[in-house]
Amino acid sequence: MGGGQSKAKPAPLFSEPWRQIDWGDQRRDLQFVKTYKPQTEGQQLRILLHGPAGAGKSSFINSVQSVLQGRMYRQALVDNTSHETFTKKYQTFKVQKESSDTFYPFVFNDVMGLDPHKGVLVDDVKLALRGHIKDEYRFDPKSKLSEADPFYNKSPTSNDKVHVLVCVIAADTVPVLRDEIVRKVLDIRKEATRLGIPQVAILTKIDKACPEVNQDLKNVYRIKYMKEQMEKFSAEVGIPMNCIFPVMNYHEETNLNNDTDALILSTMRNIIICGDDYINFKKNQDDCSTNYV
Repeated sequence: MGGGQSKAKPAPLFSEPWRQIDWGDQRRDLQFVKTYKPQTEGQQLRILLHGPAGAGKSSFINSVQSVLQGRMYRQALVDNTSHETFTKKYQTFKVQKESSDTFYPFVFNDVMGLDPHKGVLVDDVKLALRGHIKDEYRFDPKSKLSEADPFYNKSPTSNDKVHVLVCVIAADTVPVLRDEIVRKVLDIRKEATRLGIPQVAILTKIDKACPEVNQDLKNVYRIKYMKEQMEKFSAEVGIPMNCIFPVMNYHEETNLNNDTDALILSTMRNIIICGDDYINFKKNQDDCSTNYV
């Protein structure tokens, strides 16, 4: 018997991908995202990202902006030196179009990580869902935003309220996700459900979770292990499988990659569709209420 180190067995593959992606041609998804416009003039689609510290919330915002601008973009600050939450303030990130004075009609908000002791309070995330938190509010892990605080928005408009809630989780942490994190996610989901806000999840760092995905991103929907992790997370927090999207954020690259772009654009297309459906549903509800007054 040889004394050499045994090689790890390759992960089992499905014979065919269980979800289809336009790997070779992202023009359809890119065109959809670039031309999206809410039916109501002046309406913004607000996307709120939440999840554990270091999951890649800020990196996803930067990645989306990079894909749409065709170059690396780093508006949302990211920290690679610490596992503690880097985001401290509530901030709206707009995505600039080709013209310097125009922006896409969707915006992102990032919150402090859902760490058990040093992270954002669930009550603050609930306030953000309802549009009660103003930009630049600095999160306090010990006390929620009070109505007397100048950063409390007493009269939120439709543009202030959240239209899609996105839970961001690192795929390599799904097997060891802490119970406290799961409880916070469930608590936030419960409030979003009460408000009717659609919810999706993004699994980041899929290259770290599986060597075969790191070798070829096109394997993401063929590796059985990846599907198992998505199913596990779905079972823990209740988000359906068709609302969970694996992505690889840009983090060390200096040039864009077609396969990375394909996953990001597919995810954004689905997020926008969810948010737009919700905006139109709320508008129809309001119109019906007005008509029956």
